[in-house]
Amino acid sequence: MRIGILGGGQLGRMLALDGYPLGFQFRFLDPTLDAPVNQLAEHLVGAYDDIDMLHRFADGVDVVTYEFENVPVETVRILSQNVPVYPPPQALEAAQDRLVEKRFLQDLAIPTPPFVAVNTRTDLEAAIVQIGLPAVLKTRRLGYDGKGQYLIRQMADVERAWVALGITPLILEGFVSFTREVSILAVRGRDGTIICYPLVENEHRQGILWRSLAPAPHLSPELQAQAVDYATRVLDKLKYVGVLAIEFFQVVDAQQQFMLLANEMAPRVHNSGHWTIEGAETSQFENHVRAIAGLPLGDVAVRGCAAMLNLIGTLPDLSSMLAIPGTHVHLYGKAPRHGRKLGHVTLRADEPQTLTTMRQHVETLIDG
Repeated sequence: MRIGILGGGQLGRMLALDGYPLGFQFRFLDPTLDAPVNQLAEHLVGAYDDIDMLHRFADGVDVVTYEFENVPVETVRILSQNVPVYPPPQALEAAQDRLVEKRFLQDLAIPTPPFVAVNTRTDLEAAIVQIGLPAVLKTRRLGYDGKGQYLIRQMADVERAWVALGITPLILEGFVSFTREVSILAVRGRDGTIICYPLVENEHRQGILWRSLAPAPHLSPELQAQAVDYATRVLDKLKYVGVLAIEFFQVVDAQQQFMLLANEMAPRVHNSGHWTIEGAETSQFENHVRAIAGLPLGDVAVRGCAAMLNLIGTLPDLSSMLAIPGTHVHLYGKAPRHGRKLGHVTLRADEPQTLTTMRQHVETLIDG
């Protein structure tokens, strides 16, 4: 079976690396000449809206998937006329626009922060009256890793926020006072089978994911069940196939119980799931490939406990890092650049205290 992947970044690279042992072949379409998949598989360099290139890309592939959610929906629709595409087009439609996404989650009775659509400066002022401050002004499309967002703490920030973002459709969201950020990775097969990895705890730096801990420390069965329930609602509604990530804010409700507010979802393999490569019985990448190929899904059990640390902007001394037992380095073949994810480190241990000691050592090396 040959799998076609839209996008040739590190997520596509890791999908191929975990798909090759199962005997799959891969073809990528990405407009970037030096995409990270270059050394791994056939890479067609072209635009996602180039019809001739899409026909060439689809010729001879058995199934198509994508490694980022900003692929044009029309591209997926065109391809799906001749080859199965997973996740389905409706998943892209739901996830590409923050306003559509929030309304979709709301329709499924999945709680989210309060939100209001903003198209004009007058809309913004009315939204602030409705939502209150602090609040977060976000672009409805294309924002990622902290981009396309502006925290409005007080009225004096409104003009600066509007100047920064006001040239595109926006959404204003209420600022959430959360106890922590967590995410769940869920997988749905072609036959409707659903399995979920444990919730992981995430920490961001300047809007970019820095660290994920799996399972999330002090994870209760009730909180895991809540996340699984929400993920299942989304997967079934979309008739989804593949890996889905949903990011949550963990908050305390009026009864002093922990609950989850959905922040956003990603219809693809996800950065907060990189720990699964060494830390789970089956990685998110292998399970995504299994799902779209119609194979049985793999065990998602954690091998003890695990952590993932992103390597952002520059690379540390890899020799010192690799000397730490249980440490695994994954580089993406990217040139260093401020704010760019160049790779990640996965740590695995049998018990949390050992993992904490390892993590602190590795973090010291990364921070220099």
